[in-house]
Amino acid sequence: MSTTRKERLTLTRTEAGITTLTLDDPDTRNSLSIGMAAELSETLQDIATDPGTRVLVLAAEGKVFCSGHHLGEIRARFGDHDAQLAVFRQCSELMQQIVHLPQPVIAKVHGVATAAGCQLVASCDLAIAADNARFATPGVNIGLFCSTPMVALSRNVSRKHAMDMLLTGKMISAARAEQIGLVNRVVPEAELHAAVDEMAHAIAAKSRATVRIGKTAFYRQVEMPLAEAYAYTAEVMMENLKARDAEEGIGAFLDKREANWQDH
Repeated sequence: MSTTRKERLTLTRTEAGITTLTLDDPDTRNSLSIGMAAELSETLQDIATDPGTRVLVLAAEGKVFCSGHHLGEIRARFGDHDAQLAVFRQCSELMQQIVHLPQPVIAKVHGVATAAGCQLVASCDLAIAADNARFATPGVNIGLFCSTPMVALSRNVSRKHAMDMLLTGKMISAARAEQIGLVNRVVPEAELHAAVDEMAHAIAAKSRATVRIGKTAFYRQVEMPLAEAYAYTAEVMMENLKARDAEEGIGAFLDKREANWQDH
């Protein structure tokens, strides 16, 4: 295991191929400040091409998972349209980096995730929350509707559940987040690490090439009309069959043995 400390982040890699990226800026409640977003983006670029990372876990230190945008930075840019727009674009690009990252991303959530922090959870491929976690898109309460967080939220939960969160700004419990599909599972806080570790290891044991193909195809097809999605995914499966790991995996299944993945 190796650990790298940045100004606002901690990066931990294990031999099993699981990398944990921990938000570590408790003084700002792990806000997605300009500095935090820049560090996250730079780190994700490195992880995307890291052959040793099979799964990424996104975690946080302190009592708050992520409080969203740094409102002090936004207020300091009142009257400067370009500077304010740059903040929202930076955050939006960061969320898209997570979606387009070749490796699956698991959000390991405890405490509070609000506004762009809730967006961060929704942008991850998977999420496991401690039973003390809470979620909100409360921008409406301060006159700044959570319009960019809405993009990720509305792609994870139904329209009416998304609108409930966006229009009321109310905090919801981890149990409610699981009910509406914002998170996959809720576990006691003491079991959060073990639950995330179990899921990460289960994914890390798969062919990295196959997982990469599947994640990319998922996000592309979900935005397509039905017929177009089936046509696209049929082509994806044909390309997938050309991979060495597909031949190995099918052979291992039929021969009733463990697969020896080559990751290509």
